[in-house]
Amino acid sequence: MKFLDLAKVYIRSGSGGNGCISFRREKYIEYGGPDGGDGGSGGSVWAEAVDGLNTLIDFRYQQHFFAKNGVPGMGRQRTGKDGDDIVLRVPVGTEILDEDQETLIADMTELGQRVELARGGNGGWGNLHFKSATNQAPRRSNPGQEGVERTLWLRLKLIADVGLLGLPNAGKSTFLATTSNARPKIADYPFTTLHPNLGVVGVDNAEFVVADIPGLIEGASEGRGLGDLFLGHVERCAVLLHLIDGTSETVAEDYATIIGELEAYGGDLADKPRITVLNKIDALDDEERAEARAALEEAAGGPVMMMSSVAREGVTDVLRALRSQIDDDRLRLAPQAEAEPWRP
Repeated sequence: MKFLDLAKVYIRSGSGGNGCISFRREKYIEYGGPDGGDGGSGGSVWAEAVDGLNTLIDFRYQQHFFAKNGVPGMGRQRTGKDGDDIVLRVPVGTEILDEDQETLIADMTELGQRVELARGGNGGWGNLHFKSATNQAPRRSNPGQEGVERTLWLRLKLIADVGLLGLPNAGKSTFLATTSNARPKIADYPFTTLHPNLGVVGVDNAEFVVADIPGLIEGASEGRGLGDLFLGHVERCAVLLHLIDGTSETVAEDYATIIGELEAYGGDLADKPRITVLNKIDALDDEERAEARAALEEAAGGPVMMMSSVAREGVTDVLRALRSQIDDDRLRLAPQAEAEPWRP
């Protein structure tokens, strides 16, 4: 399945049915009178956050969503049928924006959340509604209310607990493949990762979700490389894992490049809790490890962890550090099996 995180849709709620003008005329019935029914209400357009989706690819093949119109009223005081609603099923984490792509209409952050995007028109009144003591034979009815037509944008921001950051080939996809069942594409050339990947990582009887996004390069905020389009997928993360390639000769500059792009992106992304890790240490000897770590700690102004995803060295320590930064209410704790009492 292809990944799509931005889609444009056109929606329209149903129009209400017209009211009916009718009079009861039956043989041998002395008193008739108006009996025109009301029109049915038009269907509404809803958005619902559902489970099992992590892309907006369905909206690439269908962009128009029109609810049904209400049925007009009929004689014998019969009310028209209401139009059927239509529901846009979106992944959890989807933002619904107005046509200007700036006005936020709804943020679908919870499973099962429903939002009405366009309400259906009310049905018109039949002439039965206008009967009175002074107007016993009204010959008027109301038309149904018109539906609402809108153009909306859907923008997906994946729900994850940890976001991976780093230059291309910093080892982000290898880390995700080592620690979870996710199988992102891994190769020795830049921009191997073209779309975000999610993986569920477990440590110490707790699980959390890790998001791997395409690497950033200098000038990504200006559109270089793949740009910073995918940084929105780590905005909701509790902690960022910044991986630095230990085999690079400019680890301090690599660190500064990513921090600069986070600050240029704006928001509070640069202020999120961040764990800095020197990766690929299996390719370094003890002296090179110490030299690279010292340079990185000076640039970061804080402690730096070391890890090798391929050799699985230091991976558990990094996972435990991430777990300590994630709120307990975001962790999926495994139930502890209750020990059965000993019986002879």
